[in-house]
Amino acid sequence: MVKRAAMLSVSLFFSSSSSHLLFLSKTLTKRTCFSSLATMSINLNAHAFAGNPIRSKTLKAHDPLSPSSAFQSLKTHLLQNPETTSLPPPPKSPLFKVLPFRKGRPLASSSITGNNDDDVPSWHLGWISLPDCKYFLGKCGMDLTEDSLVYLGSKIEDDVVYWAVDVSGESRLVPELGSKQFCFVELRTLMVATDWSDSIAMGELAIAGHARALLEWHNLSRFCGHCGEKTIPKEAGRRKQCSNESCKKRIYPRVDPVVIMLVIDRENDRALLGRQSRFVPRMWSCLAGFIEPGESLEEAVRRETYEEAGIEVGEVVYHSSQPWPVGPSSIPCQLMVGFFAFAKSLEINVDKEELEDAQWHSREDVRKALAVAEYKKAQKTTAAKVDQMCKGVEKGQSLSADFNVESGELAPMFFPGPFAIAHHLISTWANQDVPTDGVKAGSKQPSSSILNL
Repeated sequence: MVKRAAMLSVSLFFSSSSSHLLFLSKTLTKRTCFSSLATMSINLNAHAFAGNPIRSKTLKAHDPLSPSSAFQSLKTHLLQNPETTSLPPPPKSPLFKVLPFRKGRPLASSSITGNNDDDVPSWHLGWISLPDCKYFLGKCGMDLTEDSLVYLGSKIEDDVVYWAVDVSGESRLVPELGSKQFCFVELRTLMVATDWSDSIAMGELAIAGHARALLEWHNLSRFCGHCGEKTIPKEAGRRKQCSNESCKKRIYPRVDPVVIMLVIDRENDRALLGRQSRFVPRMWSCLAGFIEPGESLEEAVRRETYEEAGIEVGEVVYHSSQPWPVGPSSIPCQLMVGFFAFAKSLEINVDKEELEDAQWHSREDVRKALAVAEYKKAQKTTAAKVDQMCKGVEKGQSLSADFNVESGELAPMFFPGPFAIAHHLISTWANQDVPTDGVKAGSKQPSSSILNL
């Protein structure tokens, strides 16, 4: 079996809404109530990278905002003179906006609203008009064709269609757009810089994630895996097809499912957390792993937990899922599927090729770590960094330096931030009791008695 868990940057940062999981607490009376920590279980309107506001809906082919109609209108636009940026669009044509990407990084800008010295900057996607996109690329000697643009979605109320384009091959665009205070920023950096309480910002993050996943998939699927011939975009870039007339294989965007699980002991007092060697100091997170062909999600949870930590798992309870487009470019979009898993054994046997360490952590220690970790500080610091980058001045910042306690001392441990499903798995368990009645070795507890979905 070829192990891919080492490729999982995903175990650091996942996202979810803890409101998806409502536990029937039967043992709260025997535990101390930490009401002051309730805010640490942050409720999100949508998971990071989910809730895309322009996600393509099923439109009729004749609808002007549908992929096929918009693509035909796009070709008409591209026939206009690239030196002229003020020509009116064709009759009854929607407005086109384009989001350039360079090496997986979306174009972004930054602004500060208000006049207070402590106002935090916020980033925005660097949408440019189709004529401006042609103009900038033309100055760099690059032609913009309809096949280079990928349909992202539309806003019917604004009569706007959104596209993405990969401009990785043209480095001269960087100073050209930089002069307009635009910058190509790592998607992971934008993720940390996003104010998770801002629904508009979360929506822009979801759009950027969707676009990056599609563009990375296009770069990976340039040739047919069946006959080796070149592939050509179809349906405005939403799928590809082999150019070989005797083959014509249809190729669709790829999704790689991954399970991520918080393993809980029989007494519901401790949770199993792991560390990978690439983690920053003091970072702990949930275990995670790719699903193998021919196994169920529950089987993947049990297999990965046993392979990585030597712990046998019985009952597996679903929590939530999240698209994850910030992994390596060879895996364009992972789908994180989150679970609570109840351990049948306690003795840890760490696979050092998978993990650096794995330990049981008490609920009290986890609560303390959640209480002192300054996630908002990390978000504000990263937002300021993006602002500096867009202004042409980049300053380095260590992520681990953003998780100090109020006294300035380093927290003993911390977990992924609120943009991460790992955070919500951990904080939900820490601040609410998971009922364990019937969840003993070899037993089966009905999901309906644990979850109120």
